[in-house]
Amino acid sequence: MKTLRFAPFSIALAILISGPVACRSKSAGETTAAKPADEGAPTAITLKPDALKTAGIATAAAEMRAVTRTIRAVGEIAFNPKKIAHVNSRTPGRIDKLFAFQGDKVRAGQVLMLFYSRDFASLQTELLQTLERSKRGDLDEGELRAARTLLDSARNRLRLLDLGDEDLAGIEKTGQAMSLLPVRAPIDGTIMESLVNAGDYMEAGVDLFRIADLTSVWAILHVFEKDIASVRTGSEAGLRATAFPGRTFPGRIFQLGGVLDEKTRTIEARIDLPNADGDLRPGMYVDADIRGPEGEKALFVPAEAVQDVLNKKIVFVRAAETAFTPREVETGTAFGELVEIRRGLKEGEVVVAAGSFFLKSELLKKTLGEDQP
Repeated sequence: MKTLRFAPFSIALAILISGPVACRSKSAGETTAAKPADEGAPTAITLKPDALKTAGIATAAAEMRAVTRTIRAVGEIAFNPKKIAHVNSRTPGRIDKLFAFQGDKVRAGQVLMLFYSRDFASLQTELLQTLERSKRGDLDEGELRAARTLLDSARNRLRLLDLGDEDLAGIEKTGQAMSLLPVRAPIDGTIMESLVNAGDYMEAGVDLFRIADLTSVWAILHVFEKDIASVRTGSEAGLRATAFPGRTFPGRIFQLGGVLDEKTRTIEARIDLPNADGDLRPGMYVDADIRGPEGEKALFVPAEAVQDVLNKKIVFVRAAETAFTPREVETGTAFGELVEIRRGLKEGEVVVAAGSFFLKSELLKKTLGEDQP
């Protein structure tokens, strides 16, 4: 028997055989229903030598191989929640002047608007009065301590309105109250939403702006239930966006979701991506290849050994030199010309590679009870 090399598998050339498939004859005018084969007893395909030269059957042994699995996933770009700031009104009042609008890039500390507030005016008056009292020279120690406590309280209440220490120092130095309260950007970023107009009256706690720092974004990937075991925190991934063909964005999973989505049967895998140039925009769809654990072993056969038969994945296992038994298998990931077998075969079992389609045809004839001429 000749042995062929079908890298990385060792393939023994099977003896080519062909022969008539068992059949039933019909009487003239008789109608007989096809009798399906017993699903519990696989039908062996036995061939005779004179037809195998036509079939070109070659076999390969199922082999365990160390592989690095690549898991496919889809997802979308999202805002990095750690890089988002909501700016809201700290006190009731009216927007007097508006300096920033949706889409503007702003810097931390930049004045976005000026706000008129009676509370702000009253607190400044209290600050100046307590400051003046704390400077009096006729106070005893207890009175001076109380005055300083009131002064610190007035300063802190102004800080709660987001008034900076520099503004406080200016009020105390000049002895003059500010007419309008400045509202500043808390972070560097882009104004994603501007929810107000000049002249609007706002109650305390109302959102004014939403600012996002887009120099860092998240990729939210959806990993299927069957792939969860191969994905873990720290797994490397390469992401692709339709807007940038041929470009790969590298990243690493830093967090896996703890809940399986019952509808999609997926969990979320989150990747923090640097985005200094701003190319990745929240809402973009991405495809990802996630690198699985190294050194993981799996059972493989040539991809051509697997056939679809009546909605099942079938391989033909060599039972004897001239006999091949169909067996249902569960397949996994394809790697080039190889395909993973997750269930149905054992290491070392020999299956038909080349010529498996011919055996599939013979199997269907027997299964469906077709007659041969």
